[in-house]
Order: sequence, then structure tokens, then C-alpha cells
Amino acid sequence: LIFGIDQNDQGEAFVKGEQVNLSSPRKAIQYGFGLCPEDRKVEGIIGELSVRENIILALQARMGWFNYLSRQKQDELATQMIEALHIVTPDAERPVKELSGGNQQKVILARWLVSNPEFLILDEPTRGIDVGAHAEIIQIIKRLAQEGKAMMIISSELAEIVDYSDRVVVLRDRKKLGELEGNEINESTIMQAIAAN
Repeated sequence: LIFGIDQNDQGEAFVKGEQVNLSSPRKAIQYGFGLCPEDRKVEGIIGELSVRENIILALQARMGWFNYLSRQKQDELATQMIEALHIVTPDAERPVKELSGGNQQKVILARWLVSNPEFLILDEPTRGIDVGAHAEIIQIIKRLAQEGKAMMIISSELAEIVDYSDRVVVLRDRKKLGELEGNEINESTIMQAIAAN
């Protein structure tokens, strides 16, 4: 809903105090929203494209396809993100489908970070990746939070939610079951909110 994939039937969205219409992913991107989807292989990466091409997609979409990024700028951004997120790849021209699951997830994160989003939605960001990549993704999320990046993380991993959340909203079928903030956030209170409804 927030990213404009599904249409909302009620409620309003505001960006920097201005009411906005998030009726499509294109509009969401224009307003500075980013989405790392749950199923990275189906909805996230474009496997046949290179690491570089995958990384610049969101920024290019935000700028518009008639305002094309130069190859030099694409190379600079890809190199910057590969280094910043420790993406393990022989080079930026490697097809992203050849990378490990954890590195594919980092490429999707890099795609949004180069577009400097106002609000980043991470749907199950650590699902299906190895232990080492899992820890790295968590550290990236924590670093982004410390830098003041607004994020919504959708996760079934309670320990992770407790570890890096300022506020937790428990939802089921688009209905809010509970909301927790600060010291209220722990696995027990989250489970209570789930069980109470």
C-alpha cells in the first residue's frame, strides 16, 4: 500500500507535511520512497542485468529515463556502493544472478541508497541469506537508522525487531493489533499484542 503497488481504501499519506497520492510505485519513487521486497529473486533483482545496472535502476527511474545517467556516473555509483556495503562480486559488470543471496540483497539495498530515499521499506530483509550476510545486513540497517534514515521494517524475526526498532506496530490483514514504543518493545509484549486479538 505505502509503495503504491496496492490501492488503499482509506487513510492519507504525507511527505514532509504535504499530503501525497501514492497511487503507483512510480509516484512513490518520485516522492522518495524505496522498497526492498520480500522475494528478492522475483520482485527485487533483475538477474540478467549486471550489478551496476541493478544498482542504478531506482535513481534512473527517479531522475527520469530521458535524463540518462552517464556511464561514468553509473560506474562511480556502483563502485561506491560495492565498497560501502561490502558486496562480494568480481566486478560491477557481473550478472547479479551469479551473486550469493546475501550479496543480491545488498545490491537491492544499494539500489535504493544511491537514490537517497526519504523513506525505505524493508520487507523481510534477512530472509534466506547466510549467517555472515545476515549480520552484515543488520549492521547496515542499524547504521542507516543512526544516520537518521526513516525506515519501516517488515519482519517475522522478533529478536531482530526488538534489536533495532524505535516503534513496533503489530498488523494482521491490514488491521493494527497494537503499537509499542521505546522500553515497551520486547518479544513478550509483541507476542501479547499478537495473541490478544
